[in-house]
Amino acid sequence: MWYLLIVLVVLFLLASLAVKVVKQYEKGVLFRLGRVIGTRPAGLTVIIPFVDVLNRVSLRIVTMPIQSQGIITRDNVSVDVSAVAYFRVVDAVKSVVAIENVGAAINQIAQTTLRKVVGQHTLDETLSETDRINIDIKTILDVATEDWGVEVTLVELKDIQLPESMKRAMARQAEAEREKRAKIIAAEGEALAADALGSAADIMMAHPLALQLRNLQTLVELGVDKNSTVVFPAPLMSTIGELGTFLARENKAAATTAATTPVNGKLLPTTAL
Repeated sequence: MWYLLIVLVVLFLLASLAVKVVKQYEKGVLFRLGRVIGTRPAGLTVIIPFVDVLNRVSLRIVTMPIQSQGIITRDNVSVDVSAVAYFRVVDAVKSVVAIENVGAAINQIAQTTLRKVVGQHTLDETLSETDRINIDIKTILDVATEDWGVEVTLVELKDIQLPESMKRAMARQAEAEREKRAKIIAAEGEALAADALGSAADIMMAHPLALQLRNLQTLVELGVDKNSTVVFPAPLMSTIGELGTFLARENKAAATTAATTPVNGKLLPTTAL
């Protein structure tokens, strides 16, 4: 009876050691007496206890933050740059046989690659051309990790820290750039206004009455605010003087005509008019 119980316990232990379960997102690498004999897909797998060893390798994408690195750019500006990398295992056998700890290895090579690539760019390029820098880092990492059975799917710069003095200098530069644009826009507006005024002056020279109408329109606009003082433009005052001269001339001509006109065949004296 005791022997049967012992046999059952031994068989249960052997069964538990022989039966392995590989999850859906994993792949098993089977070693027999220290040699790789193949891989095992997801599901139930039976191995020989004490002879076979099954290593499970995750095939999911791993998110690995790259800690902040102190980097000197090509134009001698010190910046702190951090990034994040995404990778996954595409060859389970290489990831187990070719390297001891694939995660730690990728983390170290990603840090050195980040310093190398960013150091080849100026500060302005680092801030404005992050997409190209991300692609360069990913390309270098793909070449290095290909022999490890790992594929780097994405690398993104996460944060770029600048010194306070550089932040102030960039703020002054941005302010000067905005002032330059404002002056250029104002100058362009003045040029357009001058051109329009020149065209208007040509039209008014061809049509003198247009200037008088514009003066009258100005008086109307002044009268909207119910001002007690009305300012007459100089051209309008000269026009009024010319109009007075014209009326005097017309009155004189009318008087001369009336004096020389006969009434019932007789000339009337001028005083009668």
